[in-house]
Amino acid sequence: MMGWLYRAADALRRRRLGGNHGRMGEDLAHRFLRRHGCTVVARNYRTMSGSGEIDLVVWQGPVLVFVEVKTRATNEFGEPDRAVDAEKEGRLRRAARDYARRAGVDWGKTRFDVVNVTLGRPARVEWLRDAFVR
Repeated sequence: MMGWLYRAADALRRRRLGGNHGRMGEDLAHRFLRRHGCTVVARNYRTMSGSGEIDLVVWQGPVLVFVEVKTRATNEFGEPDRAVDAEKEGRLRRAARDYARRAGVDWGKTRFDVVNVTLGRPARVEWLRDAFVR
């Protein structure tokens, strides 16, 4: 029953969001991570200075995970995570440090993951844990 509801919601989302691949990818990643036991605590977290953004912040057991979601329509030009360059990684780190400090979480209990989403029928979601070193 739930599978049918999710497929209907996906169809409506595709129609409503049209070309907004990023939002669709974040929705799919959010659902995927919840299904795999994560507790999502924030979406699109931004620092006060605007110097960085984190797509999803989740707890996986005792670890606070900062998740970058990369979405592509196809893999024609490679896997989506290839778009995470050193500059993007730096912005993620700044935002993650800000979040961890505000939440009172020990930096040693954090990690960075990337979720690749390739839209299609069906969409493909791949979770890359420990995508880069803290």
